[in-house]
Amino acid sequence: MEQVIINLLLNARDALVGKENGRIGVSADMEEDPEDNVPVIAVRVTDNGQGIPQNIINQIFNPFFTTKEKTRGTGLGLSVSLGIAQTHGGKIKVSSEVGSGSVFTLLIPL
Repeated sequence: MEQVIINLLLNARDALVGKENGRIGVSADMEEDPEDNVPVIAVRVTDNGQGIPQNIINQIFNPFFTTKEKTRGTGLGLSVSLGIAQTHGGKIKVSSEVGSGSVFTLLIPL
């Protein structure tokens, strides 16, 4: 799970490149997964970066998908992170708005 959180933080950092007053937030809460009705730890990584366009948001967990320059990323971080989360019975949710930023939520069942 450490690798997942590091990957989410690195992506948040990259979303802030060139932005003045960029912010990254991290929080962890116990709550209930609304889809599965089971208790989870929800770790949220938020940023006020560029956001993810809706026309590509469903592709971001695909292996080798990246919007970064070729020298800045392999497109494996989110794919690997999702695989790790799923191996432990968890999942990663994302919400994003172009120009406002993104929220990635790692849900880990208790």
